[in-house]
Amino acid sequence: MTAATHSTLFPQAPDTADAVLDGLDPEQREVATALHGPVCVLAGAGTGKTRAITHRIAYGVRAGILQPSSVLAVTFTNRAAGEMRGRLRQLGAGGVQARTFHSAALRQLQYFWPKAVGGGLPRLIDRKIQLVADAAAACRIRLDRGELRDVTAEIEWSKVTQTVPADYAAAAAKTGRLSPRDPAEIAQLYATYEDLKRDRAVIDFEDVLLLTVAILQDRHDIAEQVRSQYQHFVVDEYQDVSPLQQRLLELWLGERDSLCVVGDASQTIYSFTGATPDHLLDFRTRHPGATVVKLVRDYRSSPQVVHLANGLLSQARGRAADHRLELISQRAPGPEPVYAEYTDEPAEAEGAARRIRDLIASGIPAGEIAILFRTNSQSEIYEQALADAGVPYQLRGAERFFDRPEVRKAGAALRAAARFGANDSLLDDVVDLPSQVRAVLSGEGWTSQPPAGSGAVRERWESLAALVHLAQDFAAAKQGATLGDLVAELDERASAQHAPTVQGVTLASLHSAKGLEWDVVFLVGVAEGMMPITYAKTDEQIEEERRLLYVGVTRAREHLLVSWALSRSPGGRPNRRPSRFLDGLRPGSVATAGRSAGGGPGGIERGIGSSGGTAVRRTSRTPARCRVCGRTLTDAGEMKLMRCEDCPSDMDEGLYERLREWRAVQAQRSGQPAFCVFTDKTLMAIAEAAPDDEGELARIPGVGVRKFNRFGADVLAICAGQEPAEGREGD
Repeated sequence: MTAATHSTLFPQAPDTADAVLDGLDPEQREVATALHGPVCVLAGAGTGKTRAITHRIAYGVRAGILQPSSVLAVTFTNRAAGEMRGRLRQLGAGGVQARTFHSAALRQLQYFWPKAVGGGLPRLIDRKIQLVADAAAACRIRLDRGELRDVTAEIEWSKVTQTVPADYAAAAAKTGRLSPRDPAEIAQLYATYEDLKRDRAVIDFEDVLLLTVAILQDRHDIAEQVRSQYQHFVVDEYQDVSPLQQRLLELWLGERDSLCVVGDASQTIYSFTGATPDHLLDFRTRHPGATVVKLVRDYRSSPQVVHLANGLLSQARGRAADHRLELISQRAPGPEPVYAEYTDEPAEAEGAARRIRDLIASGIPAGEIAILFRTNSQSEIYEQALADAGVPYQLRGAERFFDRPEVRKAGAALRAAARFGANDSLLDDVVDLPSQVRAVLSGEGWTSQPPAGSGAVRERWESLAALVHLAQDFAAAKQGATLGDLVAELDERASAQHAPTVQGVTLASLHSAKGLEWDVVFLVGVAEGMMPITYAKTDEQIEEERRLLYVGVTRAREHLLVSWALSRSPGGRPNRRPSRFLDGLRPGSVATAGRSAGGGPGGIERGIGSSGGTAVRRTSRTPARCRVCGRTLTDAGEMKLMRCEDCPSDMDEGLYERLREWRAVQAQRSGQPAFCVFTDKTLMAIAEAAPDDEGELARIPGVGVRKFNRFGADVLAICAGQEPAEGREGD
């Protein structure tokens, strides 16, 4: 459950394995039932990828095909892992391990270290920045606070890309990485940092992966023990895998191919940490027998938001752009995105706060609204503006919900009340569960009205209010539930890091907003110099900035507001301009030359040797919409035309007649009815599209691979006003 999803009323687990599949669309169902061999799921934003893979695991477990203890689902954040565990528990597959790469590796390292190395595992340091500072002092290099962070990030990048200190300079130059200091200095600091770790007998988070990889490579007996435990792997957000994580995954797998990966190259926004989409894009090359499923039905965002998202990617360049997915909204139409220009940043923040106050007054919960910005330094001005407007807010990226002191204290109070409530005077006059919870939490600082202002007091109140809302949902879903039942639910959620919703406007950076969604999203500071950020110089860096904005746009369900300021401070020189990424998309701007969709529609591709046959075949199951009025098409003839029968046609009548004459000749030659060459509807679709290249012709419904190979050259010649060749006999 994300910080912005609508409250789930604790659904009952499905009765049967087949019931797990209820409600899945055709592509999601294909993911859920593809339990053998390598599977690659290319999932666009909002297309239900987590739903698809959790139902896949649950279906395999409930059908008896997968043993829960033999499945390892891996993702990148504790929040995502907790959400996955929560969903699996609701689907009746609670015994499955869902962890981050680091968490899974650390468990294995702790278990096997005594056997592989001897003694206890060295102490794991939470933060490496102090050790980097000590290394700088030892090298007599002065680093300010910002440089310390930058050098620490370089060391982390080096380790996840498996670059040793002596190779840092060459590796940075090869990848075009901009070093915050002289590369030779970075290499010296990196080497000294590693020496200090050894001297102090400590390890860092990257060492957890490196040491696990080393043990699995060197000790085949330990590798086999791990492989006997875990026989089926699922990797979420596969576009964010680093070379080191990929190596660990390969060692977990061994020679097996029981692997399902899920990702979207257009959401690759962490390359600065060593993440690369190459492993996702090359999956079919490494696994020729893989089943590839594309999810493009967007259930999150309105058609207007999706149109802007698709427009952003239509101007993208590079390898990830060549494999992008064209999203198709499944929601009802909503309002158009709003674009706002302000004189300065304080005015922009005040404008956002005013709009948010009005939205809340109109009935939109504060928890369904987010303000997203490029850098964390932008948050302060919005915190102040919201506080001045009396709007509650929360900062994304703070400590985990169940780790907060007030939540731990509240849990202890609820647990005590559940055990000894009969002797608690606070509970004498309350009967229902929500009232009991409110009574107990009133002793911990909860009040029916939020405190004024912002800061720590308000954050504590929001945490307790989230527990009150959770109790209300729980009581509504579980008739007769007791305080003890709620405490058990909280314990399970804490174990899974399955946090309830905190009611307050979310302030978050675009990076930390990944994986979340809200009804209303404010994208602020969308100006040149901030989006793309000033230090993004290369084409690759610029494209990553575009993808970052794409991630921000696709967080919105219905309302999207994009703004920028002409100057930083009041009275400043108004020399800023809106982001180049909005060119051709915002009203009044000039379009940049676009390009056709590279990723193609949704559907399923089965690889060589898969259960689908011996040749690659593709079944498109994209929901078709009328290109004139936008209505979903269900009639086969209308789907070929890509428009409703009664919508106006722009068909070239002369071209249609030439195609009919050519078809008659082909039918006579083959001794078949004319419709076996192409149906009337397909000819009409060709005459309306008038394709002038192979790609355009191949995308027309009714032009399959066989007919394209046989008749494509003739059809393109006719469309170009030329005489067709004689045609080939046979198939």
